[in-house]
Amino acid sequence: MAAEEAKPAGGPSKLVIRNIGLLLSGDLQKPILDADAIVAVDGRISAVGRAKDLDLSGAATVIDAKETAVAPGLIDSHVHPVAGDWTPRQSQINWIDSYLHGGVTTMISAGEVHMPGRPKDILGVKAMAIFAQRAFAGFRPNGVKVHGGAPVIETGMSEEDFKELGAAGVRYLGEVGLGGVKDGPTARKMVAWARKYGIQSTIHTGGPSIPGSGLIDKDVVLEADTDVVGHINGGHTALPDDQIRCICEGCKRGLELVHNGNERSALFTLRTAKEMGQLDRVILGTDAPAGSGVQPLGILRMIAMLSSLGEVPAETAICFATGNTARMRSLDCGLIEKGRAADFVFLDKAQHSPGKTMLDSIRLGDLPGIGMTVIDGIVRTQRSRNTPPATRIPEIAAH
Repeated sequence: MAAEEAKPAGGPSKLVIRNIGLLLSGDLQKPILDADAIVAVDGRISAVGRAKDLDLSGAATVIDAKETAVAPGLIDSHVHPVAGDWTPRQSQINWIDSYLHGGVTTMISAGEVHMPGRPKDILGVKAMAIFAQRAFAGFRPNGVKVHGGAPVIETGMSEEDFKELGAAGVRYLGEVGLGGVKDGPTARKMVAWARKYGIQSTIHTGGPSIPGSGLIDKDVVLEADTDVVGHINGGHTALPDDQIRCICEGCKRGLELVHNGNERSALFTLRTAKEMGQLDRVILGTDAPAGSGVQPLGILRMIAMLSSLGEVPAETAICFATGNTARMRSLDCGLIEKGRAADFVFLDKAQHSPGKTMLDSIRLGDLPGIGMTVIDGIVRTQRSRNTPPATRIPEIAAH
């Protein structure tokens, strides 16, 4: 599907969302807002508050939320795209569009490692990264923002290579450890070069996941000092608890929990972060496509698991997949506040869930139903084809 849709002729495109039952901000410090309406102009939030206090006139699109919950679009911090909306790992088409039906509006590549014949020479590594960055900048499946072009670092790369990548628009490294660089000192040097030129880094943590990868233990993780500790709960095989605790205590970097990892280790990491008073470091990903498949509802499942078994409020767990990731990854989405991208997911309690409210149902381990997604102020999907049916569904009141 085309990346963007045309704006109505004759002036700015205005979106109004009214009759919101619960507004989830994505901000860990204040996860629930006292507001029932949002106004967005040209794809960005321009006002949040009570409908009686806002200018709701002149909207090109009006959405009646029907008392459902509205949250920022979910962010998947760890995916492995290859080309368009296709993955050779699972030979599956439209997997990114399916993620949108799971509430994910933004995803970040941790490396296009499943590309058949992936080049490992330095020129090929740079060429493939720049190609993927350009391709996903120009192609957004059903509007989903895919931050692609994440080179997997190889031995022999120089500072000039990272300078070239940064100047070309590459903003993320693939998982350190999936290529030829697996030692701490070399990784640290290259991570510092990447950071100097505006490129964030993630490290593979735990046992090997694909041919060519290997064990990355706490010593390598701590010495490499990447911006994010990638799948600290393993992708798929996790480190021992004492090493996970050592990483949590030994650095201040992001702690990424993924669906395609060890659930017990994810809960251990969450408890450790909670004990340290550092839940702001927790972010979520799926690490898909992978051997265990593609999980369109993977981020929702992580939210439900961490809330129900990790004993954190559902509104807090939602922040792990929205505002925490947005701030750590320097994204303009993930928070409902003025100036941010108008990316939203409309949620309600799944039909027949024993939970009294949507948040209560998540705390009991149930997935919410999705009734609509919006990206850049444009309605992209309505009732989800993947989640359980929501009790209430928002409606487009005017368009």
